[in-house]
Amino acid sequence: MEPSILPDTTPALRRRAPLPEFCPVPDDCPVQVTLDVLAGRWKPLTLWHLRGGTLRFNELRRLMPDVTQRMLTATLRELERDGLVRREIFAEVPPRVEYTTTPRGESLRPILDAMAEWGAAQRR
Repeated sequence: MEPSILPDTTPALRRRAPLPEFCPVPDDCPVQVTLDVLAGRWKPLTLWHLRGGTLRFNELRRLMPDVTQRMLTATLRELERDGLVRREIFAEVPPRVEYTTTPRGESLRPILDAMAEWGAAQRR
């Protein structure tokens, strides 16, 4: 059997590894804060599609055909609650609702771009 070139990452070794200086307390770790905001299958994809501008609910559904209406609604509500997406309701019949990223949501663009680059490299 060929020896592994990857470092041993058993749970016991991970627990003993020192935390980076910017992450002195595990509950206050910046990476954890980021993951808390982006956690979930549909949040990163929703933000990815909104990076191009304003979209309506059904436009988002067409871009993500595997998401259910209920899940997309919940995802958009969470993103709005976290200040990453703005929801605008127009007083029309039928009502028109549009979603766009906020400046805070746009600040995640470099992270999403890096995820896209990494994902593209993994497909090769």
